[in-house]
Amino acid sequence: MMLGGEVATAELVRYIDEYLESPAVSDYGPNGLQVAGAETVRTLVTGVSSCRELFERARERGADALLVHHGLFWRGTPYPLVGLQYHRVAELIRGNMALLAYHLPLDRHEHVGNNAVAARALGLHGLTPFALHEGVAIGWQGRLFEAIPARELATRCGVLYEQPALLLGPEDRPVQRVGIVSGGAQQEFLQAIAEGLDAFITGEASEWVTNLARESGVAYIAAGHYATERVGVRALGAHLAERYGITVEFIDVPNPV
Repeated sequence: MMLGGEVATAELVRYIDEYLESPAVSDYGPNGLQVAGAETVRTLVTGVSSCRELFERARERGADALLVHHGLFWRGTPYPLVGLQYHRVAELIRGNMALLAYHLPLDRHEHVGNNAVAARALGLHGLTPFALHEGVAIGWQGRLFEAIPARELATRCGVLYEQPALLLGPEDRPVQRVGIVSGGAQQEFLQAIAEGLDAFITGEASEWVTNLARESGVAYIAAGHYATERVGVRALGAHLAERYGITVEFIDVPNPV
């Protein structure tokens, strides 16, 4: 489809909700439309995390809507729109930009999700759902065609995610069965060990992970919370551009964590 199309914001939200199966997973915040804006979308900006810089740059691009992985509202977030939160929302209203956010539904999707996209890019095959969150799998696991040293898998992650990855555990151990859960999925490392995987890839590492990786022999690769969650929103944006013919641009607001 040629670019230059448009889609009603309500239709865009309806389609993404259905495509990502948003109601299927209990999440830490609301998925879908978080802030109303323009009624139609010709230019969509995608990004990882809601922040003032992203909103300002989107407004400069003439965006009608933003699609992010990390929205504005989470369990425990104060309700009053004051301070930093006010200035973020004010930027959206100033630009008449709608804000759409999809968290775990975008992590777990089999085609455009952070974990499935990364698994395929890293050469995993035979993908199956992995890592249960309240009864629903949010990650994917698969096998490399040939076992490689853990340090080589970490190097591949560095290339894919565009920043060096931290490897914990034996660097020379051959790895073939790999699980991936993007972001801050330290607890899911326990599921990787229980399922007999050789390596686990996520974004962050807590202090206790180091000894667990050493003692279990399962390689733990922390490739960056932000970095591991760029791939999904980019893939979803490309899908929407093809479906509706709208202009979609990813705006990177680099975050080393």
